[in-house]
Amino acid sequence: MNPPRPIRPEVVPAPDERVLILDYGSQYTQLIARRVRELGVYAEIHPGDWAGEQINAFAPRAVILSGGPASVLEAGSLRIPEAVFTLGVPLLGICYGMQALALQLGGAVEEGSPREYGSAEVEIGSASPLFDAIAVKPGDDFPRLSVWMSHGIRVKALPPGFRILAGNASTPIAAMSDERRMWYGIQFHPEVRHTPLGVVILKNFLEKIAKIKGQWRMDRFVDGACERLREQVHTGRVLVALSGGVDSAVLTALLARAIGDRLSPILVDTGLLRQGEVAGIRETFASFPFELRVVDAQERFLDALSGVADPEEKRRRIGRLFIDVFAEAAQTLTGIRYLAQGTIYPDVIESAGLGGAAQVIKSHHNVGGLPERLPFELVEPLRLLFKDEVRALGRELGLPEHLIRRQPFPGPGLAVRVLGPVTAESVHLLRQADRIFLDELETSGRESATSQAFAVLLPVCSVAVKGDQRAYEPVVALRAVVTDDFMTAHAAELPVDFLARVANRITNEVPGLSRVVYDITGKPPATIEWE
Repeated sequence: MNPPRPIRPEVVPAPDERVLILDYGSQYTQLIARRVRELGVYAEIHPGDWAGEQINAFAPRAVILSGGPASVLEAGSLRIPEAVFTLGVPLLGICYGMQALALQLGGAVEEGSPREYGSAEVEIGSASPLFDAIAVKPGDDFPRLSVWMSHGIRVKALPPGFRILAGNASTPIAAMSDERRMWYGIQFHPEVRHTPLGVVILKNFLEKIAKIKGQWRMDRFVDGACERLREQVHTGRVLVALSGGVDSAVLTALLARAIGDRLSPILVDTGLLRQGEVAGIRETFASFPFELRVVDAQERFLDALSGVADPEEKRRRIGRLFIDVFAEAAQTLTGIRYLAQGTIYPDVIESAGLGGAAQVIKSHHNVGGLPERLPFELVEPLRLLFKDEVRALGRELGLPEHLIRRQPFPGPGLAVRVLGPVTAESVHLLRQADRIFLDELETSGRESATSQAFAVLLPVCSVAVKGDQRAYEPVVALRAVVTDDFMTAHAAELPVDFLARVANRITNEVPGLSRVVYDITGKPPATIEWE
């Protein structure tokens, strides 16, 4: 069977609103796109060596060149496509992008000494629209800007037509510009929160230099996406796997808005979902114009996981069985021509779907896999949206706030939060402890201050005393983190009295658990999930 042909209703603004971000492998490239979109400007990420005809066809109103881990001095390092220079649009090079810009336009670069990694200050020595609204500190002759540096290479000599905008002792040319051609380079990263006024710099580039109005809004996306979906599926029926997560819920609501009762959602109850998940999904979508089918496969999943402790093997078995169960349910339906998936933009990027310089981080479950087993054409109307945009879309579609704000949940469910073999009893214990933790966070008003919070059942037991009786029972770990982008994270600073209350409830209300610990490890070195 041939793989399905993706159908991509990519509802984007007219060319005069688009920004092209060329990716040279930086871990921050996604952040550039997110910051640009937060400013109301549509942006897409494409490979740093994207072909000239593709660049011209995209017709961007401005181009941003990302940073990257390579050295522009290395043989074979990526170069800026010549098409970028002939577009006649504003150009902003960041870090590697600035160095490549300088080198290709006749300047010079060199190994920096000392190298700069982390927080730094640069002095803005020349007026430029790029630095408008950057305040001058009292008593300073020139504005000083706190920035985030991450480089071992620096620009040594300016290309013809450029002038220095900012610098410091380690990096004398930290920002440069050719105002006539509207080409700019900055050595630091404006997209990260560690550059406090970075968003001002990006806004200046987009509004004052590129003259982009900023009309990328979810209300406009809804109408356009629905229109394109109707055009593409015509009178066909669409199948969707509804998991209860934010992405699949928003996808389902969008499809319901577009095609009504021609949507066939299937919820596979793996027995590994959060407490009350299935009932909550039924309630949320009870008034929608389609019939939700729930497939109870709890025993099949527990049987498949029997005796399995390795987390990757758990994922493989869950993934294979999910495909089988879903396919069996799909075969009982008639008239299905399309399969909709909640793939979002980070899924595409992390799966190296862009073919850029970044390494493959993971093979995402929504980017390949399931569709190849089913004879349907693929519909992915969210594939150009970031998570925060998906949440905004959900609000536009009228989904309840508790669902929109739902924290991330692993695809394999509680199986990867039970460390060691998965049993009905271990899942039951974990589900109860997790619910108590989340309830207390919500009741105390601390849920909004955490980016992700959950409980983990550890494969160790500890001695306890209950009612003058000795007990030897499993330990539960609590995990709560705060993060902007999930690339890095730190443990939420929850008060000791709050944690004591949660521990007291768990050990009293969940028979079989006698000890609770709190994980204070950041990312890195730890991951957010334990497995």
